[in-house]
Amino acid sequence: MDIEILANKALEYKHKGYNCCQAVTAALAELTDLDRERLTEISAGFGAGMGNMEGNCGALVGAVLMAGAVSKGNGSMRLARQISESFAQKCGATVCKTIKGVENGRPLCSCDECVRNAVLAFGETVGN
Repeated sequence: MDIEILANKALEYKHKGYNCCQAVTAALAELTDLDRERLTEISAGFGAGMGNMEGNCGALVGAVLMAGAVSKGNGSMRLARQISESFAQKCGATVCKTIKGVENGRPLCSCDECVRNAVLAFGETVGN
């Protein structure tokens, strides 16, 4: 798995109109036996911070969902925590409104960076 290629693919999906969660799940779909279209349907409600910027970043949610799919549930809680920690180090937070600087006007990371960083965090965690 070339995680840089998958991170760029996720960004391409984002620029085609997929939300952050969908972009991540679509790019990582090839690592599973799951259908890309079905994954994007399932992940549609997790864009914009799972609750319209009030919750976890949608890109992060996508990476955690795909870790569960790839691992078939084995060690999913551990993987979720590791992916979240890696993502937080890269983006400065895990909650969308904090990352976007909604409350203080100081964004930490762009949506494009979040999408790429979620795939990279996935690769660092699941790829090891």
